[in-house]
Amino acid sequence: MIRTLHRLIASAILLLAAIPAAHAEVCARDDKGREVCLDEPAERIISLSPGATELLFAAGAGDDVVGVVNYSDYPEAAKELPIIGSLKRLDVERILSLSPDLVIVWVTGNPKEQTERLKELDLTLYYLEPRDFESIASAIERLSTLADTEKTGHREADRFRSGIESLREEYGDADPVPVFYQVWDQPLMTVNGEHFIHEVIELCGGKNVYAELDRLVPRIDRESVLKRNPEAVVAGGMGEENRDWLEEWKQYDSLTATERENLFFVNPSTLQRPTPRLLEGGATLCEKLETARGRR
Repeated sequence: MIRTLHRLIASAILLLAAIPAAHAEVCARDDKGREVCLDEPAERIISLSPGATELLFAAGAGDDVVGVVNYSDYPEAAKELPIIGSLKRLDVERILSLSPDLVIVWVTGNPKEQTERLKELDLTLYYLEPRDFESIASAIERLSTLADTEKTGHREADRFRSGIESLREEYGDADPVPVFYQVWDQPLMTVNGEHFIHEVIELCGGKNVYAELDRLVPRIDRESVLKRNPEAVVAGGMGEENRDWLEEWKQYDSLTATERENLFFVNPSTLQRPTPRLLEGGATLCEKLETARGRR
């Protein structure tokens, strides 16, 4: 009798050991301050911005991404994923057809009425929009928590932090260079002192000539730029190799940046997306500003 009982207990233990352990609930706070929890790690993720797509891959969750918006072009694997619309116009039916267990929403980039519709359809939304270096690293870590890829995510976040500190050590004591950064051409737009691009400019020893403006991405006019007379003009342009925006500034001979040939191009995807590629864009910008110092 006792021997039979022991056998039953042993069999039950073996049976339990063969059952995969259930994942505990995973939670992470998003950039709206909401605590978002999943019963188990996300396995079908949709990204509603190119920046969010990059951050998901950086977090080690690329294999779990099942849909992206257009212009999600990095890394290469992202180009092969199904398109579910654009940043400003989502295909809600297409999103539903992909059965996501997590949707990454860009706080100020996606249409509110459509994201509200996704919420009404009981999809789990996670709002993201990092505004500085530390929140970029934190975003990678938080996404890795939701996707159960924390080892990869934390390693990448640490690499990013270390790279930023290396640039700060190299250029932190450099002579200031007044900089106008051009985000857009028509209308002419720049960034204020709360934008992460401003943080990159400061990292390189630059001085953002529009830092004091209230709006994050303010509209300005050319007369204003000429009056502030930056020593360097930095622009991205439409596309990775399109330098057309800089051509416009060559007609203003009185502009210090034009006079000294400090009209610099930096690939926009490396400087205008809050992702680990800011290390690449930041290094390029720092080199450009060092060139400007050498032309004094």
